[in-house]
Amino acid sequence: MEVAVGSTNPVKIDAVERTLERYDPTVTAVDVDSGVGEQPRTVDETVRGAENRARRALAATDADYGVGLEGGIARLEATPGLSLIMWGAVTDGVRTERGGGPTLRLPDRIAERVTEGAELGPVVDEILGTEHVAEAEGAAGVLTAGLTDRTQALGEAVACSFGPFLTTYYDDES
Repeated sequence: MEVAVGSTNPVKIDAVERTLERYDPTVTAVDVDSGVGEQPRTVDETVRGAENRARRALAATDADYGVGLEGGIARLEATPGLSLIMWGAVTDGVRTERGGGPTLRLPDRIAERVTEGAELGPVVDEILGTEHVAEAEGAAGVLTAGLTDRTQALGEAVACSFGPFLTTYYDDES
C-alpha cells in the first residue's frame, strides 16, 4: 500500500504509519498547502484543510491513497467553550472519505488567546510552559495528562477516514 501524506510534520507521518502498520504501508511525506488558515477555526475549515491535503498529496505522487490531517478549533453547538478538533481525509482519486479524531474543550485562558487570533501550539507552549508541543505530545497530550497524545489522536482520524476503503461495508453506496 502506497500512501502519500499531505504534510512533512513528523507527528502526522507517524500517526499514519502507526495506524496503518498492519498493512505495511510505504508512506511518503509531501509538503502541500492546506488551502486554509494556519489555525483552522471551524469544523468546515478543518475538514476542508484535511481534504485539500489529501488530494494534493495524491496528485503529487503515484501513491494509492492521499491522506490529509488537520487540527483546528471550533465552537460546537452541543458543548460549552472552544474545542480542539482533529479531522482526517483519505482519497484514492475517485472518492474522498472523512473521519474525526478526538475533540476536547480548551481551558478558558487558552481559548481566549486563540479566539483573539493566536495559534494554538505557541499559546499552549507559552501558557503551560511546554516547548514545541505541536511537534510532540500536542495539546491533546498535555490537556489529558498523557491519556492520549497528538499522534494517537490524529491516528484516530486516520482510522476513521481510512476505514471505508478497507472494509466492504461501504461498497453498495453510490
